[in-house]
Amino acid sequence: MKAVLCKEYGPAEKLVVEEVPAPTVDAHSVLIEVKAAGINFPDTLIIENKYQFKPPLPFIPGTEVAGLVKAVGDKVAHVKPGDKVMGFAFVGGYAEQMLVPGASCFPMPDTFSFEEAAAFTMIYGTSYYALKQRGQLQAGETLLVLGASGGVGMAAVELGKLMGATVIAAGGNLDKLAVCKAHGADHIVNYNDEDWKDQVKQLTGGNGADVIYDAVGGEYTKTALRCINWGGRLLIVGFASGDIPQLAANLTLLKSSSVVGVFWGASLTKEADANQENFRELFKWSMEGKIKPHVCATFPLEQVADAMNLILQRKAVGKVVLTTD
Repeated sequence: MKAVLCKEYGPAEKLVVEEVPAPTVDAHSVLIEVKAAGINFPDTLIIENKYQFKPPLPFIPGTEVAGLVKAVGDKVAHVKPGDKVMGFAFVGGYAEQMLVPGASCFPMPDTFSFEEAAAFTMIYGTSYYALKQRGQLQAGETLLVLGASGGVGMAAVELGKLMGATVIAAGGNLDKLAVCKAHGADHIVNYNDEDWKDQVKQLTGGNGADVIYDAVGGEYTKTALRCINWGGRLLIVGFASGDIPQLAANLTLLKSSSVVGVFWGASLTKEADANQENFRELFKWSMEGKIKPHVCATFPLEQVADAMNLILQRKAVGKVVLTTD
């Protein structure tokens, strides 16, 4: 099969596309004939050896795919060969075939294309875990989403609205923020404006946001902590800016606020039952047409560097996807 390989750590330009042996199923796994594979920001970190999860070289990047079941293990009963599915594993997705654990393979909603299905699992899994389990977001509260036009950010906007919150989408590009508004954001703020912190306070009656979803980091995190409500929760999801901030602890004291880490990948095993329940709810909403990934661009496997750079250059709105056809 054809696959993207990371043979040495570095930028996406060092990735190569080669023929490699196809994986084989064991009793608890599913082999998927990949039609589309989602690209996520952590994928750009893994290939540069900058992520918590460090697979040995060489490896095939890519965590989430959609396609057709090619083979199933003896212990897998919920899908069969020929079914349209979406699957998740920490590596192996940028290829014509991917092996995933049976527990991480789900029937694909009829409302999705392969590209949309490949863009679903990581962003909605991360964002729902963040808002529900870690942020304890309640109906009637205000949610501020930093980096709202990115994949996880836009999912957080949609989910926050479904959970009954007033959603403020923050970003640095008004055209991108307009897409967030179309996906449910009640208000938008441009953090290129020097007074964006004051805009958030004005939109919240002077109180600040109850929950802040932060996948950006850097100075944005520091500013956001200054517009958090009493008892608010700042969710640390990632550092797309490339800067891990040092926070002033006195600010959390003054607002009795919390800084809460979000590591969805680890929660899949440590909080497995909660994640299974989350996905039951997410799939229900997807089949009802209430949530759907926004795919802004697709690329063939051979153009993986172009696809990744679209994300790294902050030109993507929502998700970027690789296709095998």
